[in-house]
Amino acid sequence: MTANDVNVVTSQGVVAGVRGKRTRAGSVSWRGIPFAAPPVAQRRFGAPEPAANWPGVRAADRYGKAEIQRREFTAVAPGKFWPMGEDCLTLNVFAPQRRSSSPRPVMLFIHGGAYLLGTAATPLYDGSLLARDGDVIVVTAQYRFGAFGYLDFSAYSTPERTFTSNNGLRDQVAALEWVRDNIAAFGGDPTNVTVFGESAGGSAVTALLTAPAAEGLFARAISESPALGLVVDAEEAAVFADEFLRLLADPDRKSRTMERTEDPISPEKAQQLLTQASGREIHEASERLSRFAVRAGADAFIPFGPVIDGDYLPKRPVHAALAGQTHRVPLIIGTNKDEANLFAKMMSVLPGADEALLGVKDPEQRAALIAVYNDGHPRANIRMAGDAIFWGAMMPFAEGHMQHSPTFVYRYDYDPKVLRWVGLGATHATELFAVFGAFRMALGVGLAAGEWRNTARITRQVQRHWSVFARTGTPEKQWPQYDDASRSVMVLDVPPHVERNPQSVRREAWHKLHQLVG
Repeated sequence: MTANDVNVVTSQGVVAGVRGKRTRAGSVSWRGIPFAAPPVAQRRFGAPEPAANWPGVRAADRYGKAEIQRREFTAVAPGKFWPMGEDCLTLNVFAPQRRSSSPRPVMLFIHGGAYLLGTAATPLYDGSLLARDGDVIVVTAQYRFGAFGYLDFSAYSTPERTFTSNNGLRDQVAALEWVRDNIAAFGGDPTNVTVFGESAGGSAVTALLTAPAAEGLFARAISESPALGLVVDAEEAAVFADEFLRLLADPDRKSRTMERTEDPISPEKAQQLLTQASGREIHEASERLSRFAVRAGADAFIPFGPVIDGDYLPKRPVHAALAGQTHRVPLIIGTNKDEANLFAKMMSVLPGADEALLGVKDPEQRAALIAVYNDGHPRANIRMAGDAIFWGAMMPFAEGHMQHSPTFVYRYDYDPKVLRWVGLGATHATELFAVFGAFRMALGVGLAAGEWRNTARITRQVQRHWSVFARTGTPEKQWPQYDDASRSVMVLDVPPHVERNPQSVRREAWHKLHQLVG
């Protein structure tokens, strides 16, 4: 691609991009490119299939649809909501406009949202500034989530129609395959792809590091605030699929148990229900299934997530890492200092101590973990819940992966005054403002108020680490590799610094737990 090219030939046809304006000047974007066929009708709940070719030039100037979810989660501006639909498998490419003498590194981003919500159209995920300032190609992809992407109906397949597990994960693999086959036309290097994501997207990165189908599709990985508990064992996945079908048939159903006492649903009845239901009805049944999972005390606090099916995803990612079974690629992984504050203060969804340790069955293990946090801190439960969801499983994953591949661990501590004033601090997802340069966009200007110099410094710091890592496999030289000897953690702040073996007692307690249950 040259500085004047906006028309690019892909394997499906020609797409016409748009040059950036104002703060995004110096960049080019192509939005809403199909990377798979619409997952509708007979393709609903099935593996992604190749996108159809199109004639002429396709305008790539608008994001594709968001997956069906609550409307408020698709907000892209005050009073403006992004269109939703099942036909959502599109991606977006952002590139610097200036010429390059060699192919650029590629960074494919997977958005978060607890596998329940989110859209690549969210302004925070605009890849223009990261692409321009990091001199990389950025790709953002929309995938299926909720019931559409993460319920396993494979047991209800027939010779006429096959359902597959882990369709959201399969979508992400399909997006990586599209990048492999097409990104060179946009000036990217298909042999140097970094997959990165945040929250559920960071969890997806750890799943991709485990999934056999993803091996060889990326050369590096960045996992931001992964919630490694967002996976579902095969036994619970079967119960969730059964309950979901019954909820589709009877919206007033009030089941409260994971035990199945009713006659099994036949594949023919299941196919009828899953075919005839509208997208909105499927979403509404998904909402009821989420409430059922809480009422019934399921180990999977959220019923949607990658399924440990023994095939497409053989093991829980943290157990695979501890067994040395993740893909051999360099990894950046980390969390934010105040992860849990967002959920405790604004969303009212943070589990209490009992719920946070729901998967810890052994009373002695539960007591040992609670004792680690019983230090009189006024927010001890919030800290423990946040660690249970994010940091507690992330550290064993990092320690397993580091045994065979370069691993770099961070903690994001930067909290501008506005976030401190409202009691959020360096909470969940705030590092994305630095990653994507959003402190300079309308979305982030308010957070940067009175701290323009510091927000510029943290943005430059994080983008340099991310883009240098994408280019070379190591962040900038001041960031040491995580190893058994030092357990060095890069603290991303203004100024940055390195801590050696922070929170060692808590880390060892979580590591022991995951070793025992693995």
